[in-house]
Amino acid sequence: MLSKFLPLCLLAVTVSAVDKPKDADLNAKLKTSANELAKLDLIKNDLVFDFKGHPYFTYAPGGVVNANAATFPAATGHGLTIAWLALGPCAMLPPHLHPRATNFVVAVEGETQTWMVQENGAEVVTTTLTPGKMTIFPHGSVHSMQNTGCGNSTLISALNSDDTGTTNLLNALFNLPDYMVAAAFGTDNATSFGASVPTVGTGAALGSAECRAKCALD
Repeated sequence: MLSKFLPLCLLAVTVSAVDKPKDADLNAKLKTSANELAKLDLIKNDLVFDFKGHPYFTYAPGGVVNANAATFPAATGHGLTIAWLALGPCAMLPPHLHPRATNFVVAVEGETQTWMVQENGAEVVTTTLTPGKMTIFPHGSVHSMQNTGCGNSTLISALNSDDTGTTNLLNALFNLPDYMVAAAFGTDNATSFGASVPTVGTGAALGSAECRAKCALD
């Protein structure tokens, strides 16, 4: 199944962003508060999250902005993350999974194609999302998506954890010993791909060569 995602993986110029705690002390206080009134007193002046004001908010090429316990302490303990997926022309989210959450994604702008493999033995499920349409990526499923148009695509994602986690397949794979990667691919040549795996960015990357040519992005 990995071979179906590898071409998209290798086009990635960034991997899914890592959310650093905004106020870890506040998170701890919320988790140990005696009751909800005590929690409210801690966050009463911090109940608005500004997606567009977050550093990862960009359509060039794109970004993922998560409102979760780390970035928005008021979300602590509520078991929910809301993400704004901003995909510029031809932008993609590299193949990844969420180890602690199921993911519902609804399109609000543009056209986005998605791919999902739930587990070994499962077929690749492909969907096309246009405004008002939604798909689901079950807990732990491998999924990827790309804006197939030359304008922006915007999607809103809801995940049933305030600490969903994200594991990008390419980075995880090439963190393994070279001899294990070579054995998995059945060739020593595969390990050279790892040298081009970049550091963490905003969560999105430019996608397929076909789309980039169509939109004159190269």
